[in-house]
Amino acid sequence: MAQTQLVLWDWNGTLLNDLQLSIQALNRLLAENGYPQQFDTRAYRKIFGFPIQDYYRRAGFDFSRHPYDRLAQRYMEMYIPASEGCRLSPGAKDVLAQLQKQGMRQVILSASPLDLLRHQVSAQGLEGFFEKLLGLSDIYAVSKVQLGVDWMQQSGIDPQSAVMVGDSLHDAEVAAAMGVRCVLYAGGHQPPSRLAQAGCPVIGRLRQLPQLLAEE
Repeated sequence: MAQTQLVLWDWNGTLLNDLQLSIQALNRLLAENGYPQQFDTRAYRKIFGFPIQDYYRRAGFDFSRHPYDRLAQRYMEMYIPASEGCRLSPGAKDVLAQLQKQGMRQVILSASPLDLLRHQVSAQGLEGFFEKLLGLSDIYAVSKVQLGVDWMQQSGIDPQSAVMVGDSLHDAEVAAAMGVRCVLYAGGHQPPSRLAQAGCPVIGRLRQLPQLLAEE
């Protein structure tokens, strides 16, 4: 196996700890539209996934009454300003610095809108760690698979020397499509029991990543 030269990071839930904000925004969106159900952390992590439209459906939204595009827009109206208060996941900046010191290239591959991603990364003071920020062109978070595949093909990097680090089964799907390895972080939007379905290594703390990569 080739030595790891590139780490492709997911953003939301992996580097950025926005789990509780996302739950709060979902519950507020449900309440505003007259739905009685509210989700705690455990229940939320059971239903969250991609595409986001399918996750909204699992949350109980009726798109014939409340169109998905309007719900998504309203969610972002609540999420974006509140996200200014989000912190990084524990150990995130230390791990980024450690991998950078080891000479690894680092890229963010996110289903977030690119403009929002750039703003959030800048607000956290992390621009210097990444050679590229890859985000989507809209707010609907359908999939980042093609975005990742296209970038890997253009980069000329050997997929065997790259690893995707994320907090959802979608990150494992993206990694498989790109032909790269995957490590899943259990501190984000999906629980370890769901992440285990992917068959990838699952870590409970980001600080475990450098040692895991060194052992591969």
